[in-house]
Amino acid sequence: MAQDIQKVVVVGGGFAGINFVKRLANDDRFQVTLVDKNNYHFFPPLLYQVASSFIEPSNISYPFRRMFQKMRNCRFHMGSFLKVNPEQNTIETDTGILSYDILVLSVGAESNYFGMTNVQQHALPMKNIDDALVLRNQLLLNMEEAVRSADPDEKARLLNIVISGGGPTGVEVAGMLAEMGRYIQAKEYPEIRDLTSHIYLIDAGPTLLGPMSPKAQKEATAQLERLGVHIILNKAVKDYVDGKVILADGTAIETHALIWTSGVTGRTLPGIPAESIGRGKRLLVDANNKVLNTTNIYALGDICFQISDPAFPNGHPQLAQVAIQQGTLLGKNLKRAADGQKMLSFFYNDKGSMAIISKYKAVADLPKTFLKGFIAWFIWLFVHIIPLVGFRNKVWLAFSWMWAFFTNNPTLRLIIRPKKDKA
Repeated sequence: MAQDIQKVVVVGGGFAGINFVKRLANDDRFQVTLVDKNNYHFFPPLLYQVASSFIEPSNISYPFRRMFQKMRNCRFHMGSFLKVNPEQNTIETDTGILSYDILVLSVGAESNYFGMTNVQQHALPMKNIDDALVLRNQLLLNMEEAVRSADPDEKARLLNIVISGGGPTGVEVAGMLAEMGRYIQAKEYPEIRDLTSHIYLIDAGPTLLGPMSPKAQKEATAQLERLGVHIILNKAVKDYVDGKVILADGTAIETHALIWTSGVTGRTLPGIPAESIGRGKRLLVDANNKVLNTTNIYALGDICFQISDPAFPNGHPQLAQVAIQQGTLLGKNLKRAADGQKMLSFFYNDKGSMAIISKYKAVADLPKTFLKGFIAWFIWLFVHIIPLVGFRNKVWLAFSWMWAFFTNNPTLRLIIRPKKDKA
């Protein structure tokens, strides 16, 4: 007797969702539907390079439908998730209702503004490609306006860039913008003097790169200070009012660009039982990534909180590698279950963490060693090219990087502001 085909709905096409789908591809026991509000997968670790005009969005993006061309049992549904109905085994999107036998939630996380309404309304986040393009436009527009301004105070406000959050993303943004100021400003904006002196990197903690080793923290601080970045530690951003970033001690920095990289929180998922939601709005899951108090709903990546792994009793870090490994294992586990075998528990294989600081400068905390400088930078480039989807993406990204690094002059500073025609 033929086995019933299981309808699997995956919400979110990030690292976790894509690697899960790949494991089930062309297995006719499963009918897989991926739901995402965008029609493409993108590579979040390189968003800041789009925002700083270093690479194009197409270098880090790949259409889902093209990805599925050779996956006969996979389909794509473009729509925004609205609600899950566990009793009916359906989800609601803004473009229709889908039924499922197995639901996999891999929706990622969103920026955490810690209840600061003004910051949420006016800061510039960097969670998706739309955010990165908005940020790119804002920075370029600010410089164009600064060139025209005859008011020294207004010119300073337009040039000041405040980055809140000294983690890997904040450090990488600060370093990339400093490099841009160092090499591009004199060539294209001769009216602006010393752009790097207008970059501020702020963190509430005592060090940059808090999760990384003291060696990595020291190296990042030294390199950014060498580039002219103002580093402010032990002070949190408390408000953003009338173009002023207000710090915890009451001091203020005037700016038209507050870049927010200060943390993430889980997305709200209506329909999930309240008792299944844990710290930071993350979904509580068991060792197989099944959401607690549900029978056929799983969660992967940043949105899930798993404490069954002995090496990570306080949950896994919200990193790409965790999402990739969880997605891969869940796909394998569903196949094992279909074969009548027991599912395997998830254990995270920590491959280390890395951060690029500037041209030829990076830090890498690997399982058995610490690297810095050119070697770490080269490894960072290699590691970030390999996971990209599509051969063309890898080639163009490598070419873009090499051209920019050798010439110190990426040519992507386009201000593109699409507008809908009025009816």
